[in-house]
Amino acid sequence: MYKIQLFFLFNLLSCFALAQQNKKPNVLFIISDDLTTTAVSSYENQMCQTPHIDRLASEGIRFTKAYCQFPVCGPSRASLLFGYYPHATEVYGYVSGRENVGPDRKSWPQLFRENGYFTARVSKIFHMGIPTHILTGEDGTDDDASWDEKYNSQAPEWQTPGEAELVQHNPYGTIERRGGNVMTIVKADGDDLVHSDAKTAQKAIELIKKHKDKPFFLAVGFVRPHVPFVAPKRYFEAYPHNQMVLPPQVINDWDDIPASGINYVTSLNSQMSEEQEKKAIAGYYASVSFMDDQVGKVLQALRDEGLEDNTIVIFTSDHGFHLGEHRFWMKVSLKEESARVPLIIKVPGKQPAVCHSFVELIDLYPTVAELAGLNYSPHLQGKSLAKVIDNPELEVRPYAFSVSQRNNVFFFLIRTSKWAYIQYEEDASGGIELFDMEHDSKQFNNLANNPKYKEIVAYFQEELKRKLKEIRTNDLGISYK
Repeated sequence: MYKIQLFFLFNLLSCFALAQQNKKPNVLFIISDDLTTTAVSSYENQMCQTPHIDRLASEGIRFTKAYCQFPVCGPSRASLLFGYYPHATEVYGYVSGRENVGPDRKSWPQLFRENGYFTARVSKIFHMGIPTHILTGEDGTDDDASWDEKYNSQAPEWQTPGEAELVQHNPYGTIERRGGNVMTIVKADGDDLVHSDAKTAQKAIELIKKHKDKPFFLAVGFVRPHVPFVAPKRYFEAYPHNQMVLPPQVINDWDDIPASGINYVTSLNSQMSEEQEKKAIAGYYASVSFMDDQVGKVLQALRDEGLEDNTIVIFTSDHGFHLGEHRFWMKVSLKEESARVPLIIKVPGKQPAVCHSFVELIDLYPTVAELAGLNYSPHLQGKSLAKVIDNPELEVRPYAFSVSQRNNVFFFLIRTSKWAYIQYEEDASGGIELFDMEHDSKQFNNLANNPKYKEIVAYFQEELKRKLKEIRTNDLGISYK
């Protein structure tokens, strides 16, 4: 009898183990808005503390050279969610991307939805206007085909009661007393749930608990630290503005930057004093810390529900953010602080590591699809990082490629280990920048017009032509200019 009981127990355990092996992994995709690597303490910032993101980084693969494909919210999100470069789909604005790729191309979450997953988004995944769509509780430019359920996290944003201050000249005119899509600081009264990101975390936790018994793809979009810098006032206590350190500057820094390379928001055109610059940094850090706490709540829910061992977790941002480097603020530029993003992927059963290969946000779609065992379109332009999860020493890409646009001028970045090459317009009529990233990591000395580097510039000009031709001729089933 004892042997029979052991036999049945062994078979039961074997069946359970087999079922676990065959169980589809959940996917938890967390994306912050406007988060630069220079404000994440597991990357290179010791002033702004992000303990929950840091813990995830210590458990997963932390990518040190991850780049967005367009340092503006709408086109960046369309690119990573559909798996194509902006110049392949011609998605450069504040749209979902569906308008250009058409009904037959599947988005990343849609692929999972059509393979038996419950898919849901909470707050901003495709483009939403911040703070406008948070104020109204609207969807923004969403993609209905991607989701079984969708939830918005309405909040008062810059109208939140509390101590408020506009720390830049408002180029959009006066918007009540605080401003909207500008660097407004609000040390808010009340608790966390006054704010969009805390509501987002609460809803994400609810969905994790409700759908824990079937495979899910849950996309969680936090809007901080996107302006306005709004958080409960206790988060500002760790960042007294008079203790903030401004980034290093050089005299006449702009003299060798093409006119198109001067960012759209600067300390000069925003009429910012040194005190205002420090207040802006402190407000950004407080917003990051608040967002990090909400990330921690969601990750704790995974642990509490026993889902860690069967959930792929991704954390990233849609692009970076300038905090006074070159006297630049916000995004749009193709300098490091704007184009580079934090990226962490945690896969159950895989060892934590750091990967220094160049990767792009466009790589997330094929990576997670492959990790989940799903077949995806061969036309996707991203590269799967699945092998890197096992061997972080592998080189995925020889360089990162990004594009941006302002005032109808396109500019392009090719970022190699040695060089950062930025070209304005396809014919270079808007100027060129070339930085030696081994000796000038802060990008102060533009070498593009130095005859000594003529051959290097020529190489990058030809490589840019080749890259654009390659991505434009991808079979998307749409027309090109």
